[in-house]
Amino acid sequence: MAVDYLVIVVYLAGMLAMGWWGMRRAKSKSEFLVAGRRLGPAMYSGTMAAIVLGGASTIGGVGLGYQYGLSGAWMVFTIGLGLLALSVFFSARIARLKVYTVSEMLDLRYGGRAGVISGLVMWAYTLMLAVTSTIAYATIFDVLFDMNRTLAIVLGGSIVVAYSTLGGMWSITLTDMVQFVVKTIGVLLLLLPVAVVKAGGFSEMKAQLPTEYFDPLGIGGETIFTYVLIYTFGMLIGQDIWQRVFTARSDRTARWGGTVAGTYCLAYAVAGAVIGTAAKVLYPNLASADDAFATIVKDELPMGVRGLVLAAALAAVMSTSSGALIACATVANNDIWARLRGIVRTEGEQHDEVKGNRAFILLMGLAVIATAIALNDVVQALTVAYNLLVGGLLVPILGGLLWKRGTAQGALASVAVGGLAVIGLMAAYGILANEPVYYGLLASLAAYVVVSLATRPTDAAVLAAWRERLAGRAPEPGTSSETVSEQVPAAQ
Repeated sequence: MAVDYLVIVVYLAGMLAMGWWGMRRAKSKSEFLVAGRRLGPAMYSGTMAAIVLGGASTIGGVGLGYQYGLSGAWMVFTIGLGLLALSVFFSARIARLKVYTVSEMLDLRYGGRAGVISGLVMWAYTLMLAVTSTIAYATIFDVLFDMNRTLAIVLGGSIVVAYSTLGGMWSITLTDMVQFVVKTIGVLLLLLPVAVVKAGGFSEMKAQLPTEYFDPLGIGGETIFTYVLIYTFGMLIGQDIWQRVFTARSDRTARWGGTVAGTYCLAYAVAGAVIGTAAKVLYPNLASADDAFATIVKDELPMGVRGLVLAAALAAVMSTSSGALIACATVANNDIWARLRGIVRTEGEQHDEVKGNRAFILLMGLAVIATAIALNDVVQALTVAYNLLVGGLLVPILGGLLWKRGTAQGALASVAVGGLAVIGLMAAYGILANEPVYYGLLASLAAYVVVSLATRPTDAAVLAAWRERLAGRAPEPGTSSETVSEQVPAAQ
């Protein structure tokens, strides 16, 4: 596997080099956290697709195809649907807000009272998303180098932390664009056709497998509905996704670039399920469905190509991990730490803010690596995070965007009631049960509507300022006209 090793080593070295290059561009808070809000359609589409299609979408998507057949595409398919919904209906308004975090949006809409509580919920979600992505390095490096789990997590995590800390969103954007290309070539153009051919083509796959493997709804209606609640709605409100929307140079770029990325996700979902179905024909008795990806890559692909496809899996994991890491650090610094310390920033502190955010990425990165080493049940941890995110934050965020009668008290009640309901229901029904997110979301909605109607409407001045932001007429805080005029042309 010497050629495969060389491909992987060159790929990892390239990631670090791009981190160093990105450090030279990240000279302000805007450059460091949202790439100066200057990404054009090509880079925006590629990087958005890269962050939403991580290790779970690649390794897990193939595993679901192995277990359920073509209907195993539904998990990744609902991610694509969520990204399409975000891009078509909300991304333009989100991009025009010129904020850095979801909690800042809530403060603008409701008058500055929901930030810390919503920040804590969002921080827990992004932390666990980064942790689960980091743990996936163990699977890939085990296939490549037969490496110890802890060492694999430290190695993969350190590379992501290094380039993310150096250049922030610019480094992550550059690496994600490369990762998008590598995933497209490795998974869609190489592994997909090879897997189908090795399995004897679709006619042989249908002859070898039960008919339910080719039923689009074979995974079950309740499972599909749960995927929609967790992943489709999760795409609408996650800090990691919003932070990419903030990088778009215009609302048009956010809308159409995101639509392209969402469509790509739908194709990726089907590809993963087909690869998993082919793996079921080739290896009908694997101990774990999640082993399907690594097994078919290791046994069916020639050297060099095998290294590229494993690099594609590594790219998928790294893109999600780095996106979740910078989102986690941004929330921790800007929504929690700065508010608790009562820090008020001014224009002249932009360079110091870069240092502060860089320090938080390093700190959160070390916490992610340590948690990944210590954690055993990744699925349960990520389920808790998604349940809290959707159950606690979906209603006040979408309510703020869609319903002008919503109030700060209603938003706080929604977060508190929804979050507590999810926690209590997980204790009663079990972490992996569907009921917590179902009933938690309903409780959050009821609290939001009832408390909002029972309290005084949001101050007219707050709503006026909110409408100015939504219309794109308000400048980004801390950005002077001179600063804007000095910015370089947008990235394509």
